Amino acid sequence: MDTDTGWLADNWAQIRRRVDEACRDAGRDPAEVSILPVSKTFGPAVIRAGVALGMRRFGENKVQEIRDKSPSLADCGIDWVMIGHLQTNKAKDIAQLASEVQSLDRMELAEALDRRLQHEGRAIDVLVQVKTSPEPGKHGLPPEQLPGFLKALRRHDTLRVGGLMTLAIQSSELSAVRACFRLLRELRTEAVAQGHDLPRLSMGMSGDFPLAIAEGASEVRIGTAIFGKRPQRDS
Repeated sequence: MDTDTGWLADNWAQIRRRVDEACRDAGRDPAEVSILPVSKTFGPAVIRAGVALGMRRFGENKVQEIRDKSPSLADCGIDWVMIGHLQTNKAKDIAQLASEVQSLDRMELAEALDRRLQHEGRAIDVLVQVKTSPEPGKHGLPPEQLPGFLKALRRHDTLRVGGLMTLAIQSSELSAVRACFRLLRELRTEAVAQGHDLPRLSMGMSGDFPLAIAEGASEVRIGTAIFGKRPQRDS
C-alpha cells in the first residue's frame, strides 16, 4: 500500500538543520554529532520510509517492538538500538536482534547479555546508562558506581563499551536540564582519566537536544521531531 511520507522527509531535513545549527551555536563541528531516530510505536511502513531517506539505526524502547518489526524489515539492513530499560529475561532477544544497547545499568544485566551473546557468537556495542536526574522514575547507574562498573565490564568481551547515556530531568528550568548533561560529560572525563576509552555521549532528545549538544553530546536521540506524535500511548 502506498503511503505519503513526504512529511517524514521534511521532518528529517528540518531536524538535521536544527542539529547543525545547535552545533554551530556551541562552536562545534556538526560532523561530531549523530542523530539516532527513535521509532518506538511507529510501524514498519514508516521505518521503511526512513530507510529510504538514509536512516539505518533505529532506537526502540521495548524489546517486543524490535521482535515484532524486524522480520518484515529484514531486507533493510537495520541496526536496532535498545534505548529503554532492559529486563534480564529479555537478554536472549537482544543478543539475537540488536546491534547495540544504550541502557546497560547493572551487572546482572551485563552478565545475562554476555552469556547470551557468547551463545550466539556475537558481540554488540553498549553504552552505560547513568542516572543524572533525581526523578525516581528514571533508570540508570548511580554516578558514584560508574568507576567500579566500568572496571568490571572489562571482563566481558562480548560487550563493547563505547560511552555513556543519560536521560535529563523533565523540567522547565533549563539550568537543571543542562546540569544533567554536564554531569555525564564530567563523569566521562573522569573515566577517561582512569584509562577507559569512552568516545560517545548519548544524551538529548527532541525537547532538549541543543542543551545536550552544548555540553558535548556525540549523539542525540530524536523521536517526535522526526516521526511526529506517537500513534499510541507509550507506557
